Amino acid sequence: MATNIGIMDSAYFVGRSEILSWINSTLQLNLSKVEEACSGAVHCQLLDAAHPGIVPMHKVNFDAKNEYEMIQNYKVLQDVFNKLKITKHIEVSKLVKGRPLDNLEFMQWMKRYCDSVNSGLQHNYNPLERREVCKGGRETSKKSANSQSSTKGSTAQRPQSSHNPRRNDVSAANPINQVAKATRPAAAANPAYEEQITELKLSIDSLEKERDFYFAKLRDIEILCQTPEIEHSPIVAAMQKILYATDDNGTAVAEAQAMISVGRKEIEGLSPIAEVSEEKNSSENHKRKNIANVEFDAAGIASLSPRQRFSDVSDVHGNESPLMTC
Repeated sequence: MATNIGIMDSAYFVGRSEILSWINSTLQLNLSKVEEACSGAVHCQLLDAAHPGIVPMHKVNFDAKNEYEMIQNYKVLQDVFNKLKITKHIEVSKLVKGRPLDNLEFMQWMKRYCDSVNSGLQHNYNPLERREVCKGGRETSKKSANSQSSTKGSTAQRPQSSHNPRRNDVSAANPINQVAKATRPAAAANPAYEEQITELKLSIDSLEKERDFYFAKLRDIEILCQTPEIEHSPIVAAMQKILYATDDNGTAVAEAQAMISVGRKEIEGLSPIAEVSEEKNSSENHKRKNIANVEFDAAGIASLSPRQRFSDVSDVHGNESPLMTC
């Protein structure tokens, strides 16, 4: 059973038309856009179709128009997710906005999950009856039935008009009908335009997501550069030079590299820490030499016999010792 699937899974490559036909056939609805299900009521009933009776349908509102009403539907959906131990995160704040891309991705996941439950088969499930207890469910069923009957009637009337030659002759003689005929290709091309508009909306949504992602990264870098411990370092100054550059001619990178190299030279040439370390090293070497000499003299004296030590002392007294001159 799929609860969390990767973004590159085949479920996310299912088209909008297939998603809409699946929703309409499963729930006996007549949705024309995926974002029409942004209220969350359709998601609740799809889950109820996969697990009959687990969703409290009396709490679902098919007539939700405002965001706070939609959020209540998503709360019901989240409670069912918790019961089924589904760990899928529901981005309610994005779904209630009605964005096509967000709603399409979540509905693709819903289809993948429902297909994984009993191979997508809903035995003896009556969506109209289950929707009767919902708020606005009866009106939704009536609208769907009316729209389906109207579409069937329009398709049935088209062949009859073509079998009446007299009506065709009158329409050919009437210039108004000729203008209507001229506008029919444009009307027939409207679905193609709508599809292009939907694709453009999807691309805009993806670009906005990418923009927000990289803007958040830049903002995190800016906050890090404002840390007091590193705020005045040459590297941070170079990073801020690139962040706040207004020109796109590429000079900001060269200037930032120059700032880093200058700062490095200043640190190497004028660092008091290096001078102190050199003085400490020289003084420590001198102390080590003195200690070595003292240890060597002490070792030599210890190796002499008592008579040699006495002779050395007498030599010191004889060579103009201050004690002898007194």
